[in-house]
Amino acid sequence: MYATVRRYEGIDKVRSEEITRKAGDSLLPALSKLPGLRRLLLDRCRRGRLHLDRLFEDARQAHESARMAARSVREQKLESALPNTPKITAGPVIVHESRGAVATNGVPALA
Repeated sequence: MYATVRRYEGIDKVRSEEITRKAGDSLLPALSKLPGLRRLLLDRCRRGRLHLDRLFEDARQAHESARMAARSVREQKLESALPNTPKITAGPVIVHESRGAVATNGVPALA
């Protein structure tokens, strides 16, 4: 398994709801159709941060999801709301446990 985390910092707090809505309407459904997806989570944090966490069967699938996320930001015209390049952490998973699919605040998280 291979995990990636995209951490967006300095997001426009006024457009925070818009970012979450657009991600939930277009990006998350598109990512959820990728082969090998094991987990997908969008987390809006305090201090103008947003996390997009994904877990895939292999690195190739995870890298494709990263390309999709970057393309979605451009297509949704969110560059000004996400002014900083995301910080990306990625690598092989050492330990993983899954208990099923969940949804929180209307945004799906696949586990």
